[in-house]
Amino acid sequence: MSHFFQFEADFVESLRCIPMQVRMKLDTCGVKLKLTHWHQFTQPEREVLVEMPCTTADEIETYRQYLQNLVIEHTGAPASELPVDAHPAWMDATTIPVSVQEKAQELAVSITVQQWATLSPAQRFALIKLSRPSHENHNFLPALKEFELI
Repeated sequence: MSHFFQFEADFVESLRCIPMQVRMKLDTCGVKLKLTHWHQFTQPEREVLVEMPCTTADEIETYRQYLQNLVIEHTGAPASELPVDAHPAWMDATTIPVSVQEKAQELAVSITVQQWATLSPAQRFALIKLSRPSHENHNFLPALKEFELI
């Protein structure tokens, strides 16, 4: 069953943006999918990418191959590939990444290690992504509220 965050509510029905759960799968399988690629996919293809599992080694490889085949089918060339972190920060419940701490401090919010540890990997992933300077991070504050960190 797919899980969308409340802060994604404005686009999940149309899937006009890449939802966090798919972005997490992209980082897991090492594919840099551009929004322009995403927009070329049909609604059913986007839904498959949302629903398709990407946890075990076999699922990750199957997801990567399916995604790359889609990109090739729509654009004629595969998407760029990224190195896969063997120990991604969102799986570490004991260390709050600096980017998350700094973004929280900008909002006068303090996140404790205990609070960080209670978050799911998907929630930690979302906060990491939303705290990056290059990301459109207007959803960081709504995510903090949704995750009951403030």
